Amino acid sequence: MPDVICNTSPLQYLHQAGVLELLPALVEQVYVPDAVVAELKEGQRRNIPLPIVEEFSWLNVRSIRDRTLLPSVAYLGAGEKEVLALGLEAKDALLLLDDRDARRYASFLKLEVSGTLGILLRAKERGILYAVQPVLDRLQMLRFRLNPRIRQIVLELAEET
Repeated sequence: MPDVICNTSPLQYLHQAGVLELLPALVEQVYVPDAVVAELKEGQRRNIPLPIVEEFSWLNVRSIRDRTLLPSVAYLGAGEKEVLALGLEAKDALLLLDDRDARRYASFLKLEVSGTLGILLRAKERGILYAVQPVLDRLQMLRFRLNPRIRQIVLELAEET
């Protein structure tokens, strides 16, 4: 698997669902930009259960070298913008983004994109995760946005229907 550059949402939901260990089981290193670290720290300050970057040897902070690559679109957050910029700087990177607008923008830039659900499917495919459905149930209890149609598609792809 190529370098993985992760936004806040996949880290948050995988952590809160108790399956964050899927990331290092799938890839050696995961990179997060400075803005994602700031978002995680702000959430922790507000007592939201979020991973602490420094506690995971496989989670690395990567700063943007060329700030001109930051998208100037108003509808994206700082974390999404920096993930996209790092994706443009890296060769053969997989971006983990859950936000629909950020994913569309990444596709427009011809960057490879996945998200929380994609990680679950890859883990199931590789035999690291026994079943996707219980994790989907936990994600929905955490208010992860998952409409019934997408849930059904994910379950079908996981061969759990």
